[in-house]
Amino acid sequence: MTCAPLSRLARGAVLAVSLVLSPLALSATAQEAPVLDVPQAPILMVDRERLLSETMFGKAVEARFQADSKTLIDENLRLEQALEAEERDLTDRRATLPAEEFQRLAAEFDAKTEAIRAAQDAKSRALTSRRDEDRQRFLQAAVPVLGDLMRESGAVAIFDKNIVILSLRGVDITDEAVVRIDSVLGDGSKLPAPSDAGAGGAATAP
Repeated sequence: MTCAPLSRLARGAVLAVSLVLSPLALSATAQEAPVLDVPQAPILMVDRERLLSETMFGKAVEARFQADSKTLIDENLRLEQALEAEERDLTDRRATLPAEEFQRLAAEFDAKTEAIRAAQDAKSRALTSRRDEDRQRFLQAAVPVLGDLMRESGAVAIFDKNIVILSLRGVDITDEAVVRIDSVLGDGSKLPAPSDAGAGGAATAP
């Protein structure tokens, strides 16, 4: 099972962080932030995929997705085996059943099979959607942390490295961002529960 790519809005969560960040957001991260040698540059970049794959929070999101995926795959296998056994049984009984009764039982089996497949497909889509929501939650939580790094570097914006065509190597702060995000957010388990309100577009502080 593969995870659908994040929407354009979700990807935008770390594409640009405004220079004007709320004092509350800054103080929340600065309290626990380690001292890092942050490059001094007006424009910074981060590799969003590395943030998701190398931070404790991002790894926790992926681990949950993989565990849930395995559970669903195992469930699919059990259901498939049960349906195959039921189909064989129905086929074996065909010679002893009146034609009309067999047709009725076959139609019921087909309907049951389609219903199970639809339900399992819905579970798969829900898993992918939940993974995307967890990733979006991570990116939203990372914005104040990235804001601190931006402030410390004297920069005015942070962009996703993957969309920059040409840049100086020194302005990539992905390594620093991973360290800082881990120190502030950990694996994300202590963050407040997700709210219904989502962030759209480039992440800009209130």
